[in-house]
Amino acid sequence: MTGPKSPTAWIESARQELDAPDAGRRDSCLEVVSDVLETGLLARDDAARDDAVRVVERLVAVALSDEGYELRESALHALCTATAPYELTHRVVAPLAAADGMEPLLLEYVLGVLGATGDRAALPAVGRFLRHHDSGVRREAADAVKELRWRLHPAREGTA
Repeated sequence: MTGPKSPTAWIESARQELDAPDAGRRDSCLEVVSDVLETGLLARDDAARDDAVRVVERLVAVALSDEGYELRESALHALCTATAPYELTHRVVAPLAAADGMEPLLLEYVLGVLGATGDRAALPAVGRFLRHHDSGVRREAADAVKELRWRLHPAREGTA
């Protein structure tokens, strides 16, 4: 009889399944990854944080891939759930800044992730979307800029 899996074991198992040929199976794995990341349990020690970074890098790769819409959305959703417990660095999610050609709903996820980094380096990438043709993308870009500025200067900007 085996005990419950640790969050790291769940992540490792799901990460291996992300290379499965069945898109539905990969999408289910992304849901598991999202659920585990949302708990924040991987942030307890350096090795676990390294695991989280590797998972985030893999999620970014899936989000930018030529996979189907649903799989890319699941990867971006998982990234969004990881922003609160892990304080993702811009360095890890910077490739998302090149996502100009993504569908508007997916761009909204991208902007949320970039805004949550709190890194000045994300401002130019986010700012480009303030003039996007889609109003939802423009709104999310404005929110991301506001979030970035608040994180950079919390005392002067008020609430995010």
